[in-house]
Amino acid sequence: MHSFHPSILREYDIRGVVGETLSAADAYAIGRTFASFKPDWQGKSPKIAVGRDGRMSSPELAKALIQGLNEAGADVVEIGVGPTPMLYFAVCAEKLDGGIMVTGSHNPPTHNGFKFMLGRKAFYGEDIKKLGVIAEKGEYFSGSGKVTQKNIEPEYVSVLLKAYESKRPLKVAWDAGNGAAGQVMKSLTE
Repeated sequence: MHSFHPSILREYDIRGVVGETLSAADAYAIGRTFASFKPDWQGKSPKIAVGRDGRMSSPELAKALIQGLNEAGADVVEIGVGPTPMLYFAVCAEKLDGGIMVTGSHNPPTHNGFKFMLGRKAFYGEDIKKLGVIAEKGEYFSGSGKVTQKNIEPEYVSVLLKAYESKRPLKVAWDAGNGAAGQVMKSLTE
């Protein structure tokens, strides 16, 4: 059984201040709960993509999230650091059951959180509230999922390049700041 800080279960994501309202224990519970979300997943090892941004807290949160997913029986396809759309692409391209991105998005460095996909659709609103209910009741599946790593970036960049249709040459300047899109932007410009 796990109770989340009431401020972190939001309409479109789960987001909080690391060490204050969001912890690795929360990440574990999120993984365990998400992999227990659909009754027909019990005993079937759903395949869930996990990606993360470049925040200092993201590796620890991703590790706990993956542990929770695995202990509920989900197999994880870990795509590493990248932009959130790359996670969405991975779920669709690999025909996965869902995906979770560990990201603080545009928020200050002390914040972090999670964005979700269930199948090919966004996971938000009532579904996020239901995660809180499942966690509070401790209604988790049990299992022993596995983790595989997948470098989806080359395929993602290839699809982005194929979608580009201009005939005029580009002059590009970019500044990813501390964003996780930096490597993808570098690959695109090369």
